Amino acid sequence: MTAAEAVEAIQREMTAFARRARASAGRMHPELSLVSYTLLGHLEERGGCRATDLAAHYALDKSTVSRQVAALERAGLIERRLAPDDHRVQVLHLTDAGRQLLARVTESRRAAFRERLADWPEEDLARFAAYLTRYNAWTPPEPGEATT
Repeated sequence: MTAAEAVEAIQREMTAFARRARASAGRMHPELSLVSYTLLGHLEERGGCRATDLAAHYALDKSTVSRQVAALERAGLIERRLAPDDHRVQVLHLTDAGRQLLARVTESRRAAFRERLADWPEEDLARFAAYLTRYNAWTPPEPGEATT
């Protein structure tokens, strides 16, 4: 397989993976989209953050994040709190209901991954994990920055 063919196969398989992830997120919890699940996970991992931080981290439009945040608030999964160091800033935090739902969905997703990867040798799992980590760690160059 040439490098061009490999890149094409990677693109095709990553697209199929993303479609499957969106579909399975909807089946696991119909009210929790993949984007919502991702935002809840980020809030848990960070112990809360601003909506603008979510938009920047995931390269999402602020209006997209605003709609998602509003839906998560209406569902009682997140709440806004004033930042202790700047009362003009609102920080998003998971509610107890949000933490419980995220834990259930996360365990369901982990079980699905364990099932799908059950017959993979340990070295293949480690290599796959390393490749995904490396792929996701890439950051684009700043505009105007020379690339090599």
